[in-house]
Amino acid sequence: MTSSPPPARAQRQKTATPGTDTKRERILKAAERLFAAQGYANTTIEQIVRELGVTKPFVYYYFHNKQEIFETLSWRPAVECFTSMDFAPDDQRPAHVKVTEGLERLIRTTIAHHPAAFFPYREPQVYRPEYLAAQKKLANHFYDQLCALLEQGRRDGMFDFTETRITAMAACSLPGFLYNWYRPDGRLPPQDMVRELSRLAWRVIGLRDTRRR
Repeated sequence: MTSSPPPARAQRQKTATPGTDTKRERILKAAERLFAAQGYANTTIEQIVRELGVTKPFVYYYFHNKQEIFETLSWRPAVECFTSMDFAPDDQRPAHVKVTEGLERLIRTTIAHHPAAFFPYREPQVYRPEYLAAQKKLANHFYDQLCALLEQGRRDGMFDFTETRITAMAACSLPGFLYNWYRPDGRLPPQDMVRELSRLAWRVIGLRDTRRR
């Protein structure tokens, strides 16, 4: 899976080096804080520049506009989340082991990428059609993988559910709705939150303690 969102046009930065990558990351981090605090519409390039203490050419060397910055921030967690059900071709572990591991990985990745992972849920209207199409392709890949593993796990007697697609969507709605209420400084530390949500997701898919005969 590509690590960059579909470009609107030719990228500004010609050749990446350790130095330019560091500067690019500074821009992304500053913009992420502003987008999270005040939303896309209320964030300007001028504010990002002030946050960084630089001039506009510094930002425009790497990004054409704030939409490109926003989409770049959103794409990273999208790729990591929607590849959480990818396993090596020679991975012979049972389906239920892969599903439980993949769901836990999905939840952990969503939390680890706070707040950028929540941008698509908060402001879906911002993205270009090309970006949304690429994101949908990723999502379809994820759900194809998950549904196939769920059905295999059910055949193996380790899951109890009726509708495969509905079950998959319901389990994944747990991290999907985190944007409504999750706070990094909340009562539970991130690892405990991952553990709690993973157990809930496993309950949704009807994970059994022992194989059904």
